[in-house]
Amino acid sequence: MKNKFILVLTILTTFMQFGCSNLEEEVLDESLTGGAALDAVADGSISPAYAVLPTLFLHTSYFTLQEISTDEAILPYRGGTDWGDNRIFIDMHRHTYTSSHIRIKDTWGSITQGISRSVTAINALAPLAETNPTAKIYLAEAKGLRAYYSMLSLDLFGLIFVKENPAEVSTILRGNDAVEYIKNEFLAIENEVSKTVGPGRMTQGAVWGLLARLHLNAAAYREPYATTLDFKTEDMDKVILYTDKIIASGQYNLSSEYFEIFDDENHTNKELIFAVDQRAELNGHNRLAYFSLSGDMFPNPAFPKANGTDGPAITPDFYQTWVAAYGAKDPAVSDPRFFKENLKIPSDSCIAAKDFEVNRGILRGQQYGLLTTANGQPFARCADGVGYKIGKLKNITRSDKTKLVNHTEFIDFTAAGSGYSNGYRVLKYEFSKKSDSGRNKGDADIVIMRLADIYLMRAEAKLRKSNDVAGALADVNFVRASRTARIVSPALTSMSLEILYRERGFEFYWETLRRTDMIRFGKYEGTWTEKTDSNVQKRLFPIPQSAIDGASDKPGYLVQNAGY
Repeated sequence: MKNKFILVLTILTTFMQFGCSNLEEEVLDESLTGGAALDAVADGSISPAYAVLPTLFLHTSYFTLQEISTDEAILPYRGGTDWGDNRIFIDMHRHTYTSSHIRIKDTWGSITQGISRSVTAINALAPLAETNPTAKIYLAEAKGLRAYYSMLSLDLFGLIFVKENPAEVSTILRGNDAVEYIKNEFLAIENEVSKTVGPGRMTQGAVWGLLARLHLNAAAYREPYATTLDFKTEDMDKVILYTDKIIASGQYNLSSEYFEIFDDENHTNKELIFAVDQRAELNGHNRLAYFSLSGDMFPNPAFPKANGTDGPAITPDFYQTWVAAYGAKDPAVSDPRFFKENLKIPSDSCIAAKDFEVNRGILRGQQYGLLTTANGQPFARCADGVGYKIGKLKNITRSDKTKLVNHTEFIDFTAAGSGYSNGYRVLKYEFSKKSDSGRNKGDADIVIMRLADIYLMRAEAKLRKSNDVAGALADVNFVRASRTARIVSPALTSMSLEILYRERGFEFYWETLRRTDMIRFGKYEGTWTEKTDSNVQKRLFPIPQSAIDGASDKPGYLVQNAGY
């Protein structure tokens, strides 16, 4: 009893080190059945490690690094002013960022915090795990989270930090040493984590999927600046092994409606393997939904202040990949991943609040929605005084009430290309019905890994290993054929790495995979809208100068990446 009491005190003392802001962090609600106070202590130990994920997946953090830096997304001067706060998003898109870039610094901070909290959780849970089954599983999850955060660090910055005790100075690993460490960390918990809890937890399926992702990208992780990446046969075999395991488990299913994957309350969607638990009651955010939308689009009749922010749009380059794929046919009627029409115009010119839902996917041309005469004011009602008027949106919130919200393909960093209506927009995640500000109370889990990626990773491994065109084609077409709720994409008749790259863009746009995909497929040094830099050293981001300065008492410990 005395030893247990000391353990509890030790754990509680450890929590106090996180600071006052963390006192409001929610404990997991996908916990296993178990008894006693020690289960609650175990919950409290693991929760801070998971709590980093929502911050990491903010629109201005990991998303910015993975999407704004690529040919998928661009955020220009909006309305002729520096929307991007001192060129933050412009420099990210042009690859002219430096070691003082605030979004790089913030992302670095979230990742290193995730590693630190995971280490703390491991140390708190290890003694409990000797007698408590819940703590044993949470211990494995904490090790899995440490490996996941480490993999993000390797992907973005080319290094990882390794330590077993919070008081230790971390050892820095790079290249193959880092790959082997992460691999062994996942392998050590493969059979220790749960097989059945929800996607907000580190499960066996998540471990297998992350191992597959690690091996698929291992060539870039070992030699990040290589002219030609060396995709080893043994790595591709591992990708196939772990994706086979996930598919054979039968625990996951492809969603017939593509956009249901990103709906409110998608927590039970069987396509999700690993995700950021974003239910509103857990104080989730709605930033990935509101970030791209027009400031004059209000998706919730109940909340007159919940609108978009005219952030990023897709580049004309990315849009043209859809055009090239479908030729004379509009991708909106050819591919269920491109667009979902929820609001029919003009038939829905008057609509009940319960029936109102904005369109999803890639939003082009004139936008329709709830009408208001001033920002934040109640919406116009129909003649019956109950329904809401639906009509052409104008730039009410942008002080130009005569100008229509008519999204154009054209967007760039010139004054002409930086208007509030420039660029086709993306609403992939459902705009939370509980968000009263547009930014808060997100109710959709943010996808980290889903079953479609498992099939497409396996397809890629088959091509890179032995040019198994038939096998890769079957995997890709299986995913395409699964989206049967509205329209079904035509089956592809040929397959190559180039086609697969295009297909990954269609399937995973706006899901924080693009930069990593571009590097792996040899596209990141290319030219696209407003980006001409071809420096291979930009594959890795700079280590924040503040981090290097913070380690200045240890000469040679933290060395800046090449090119910065």
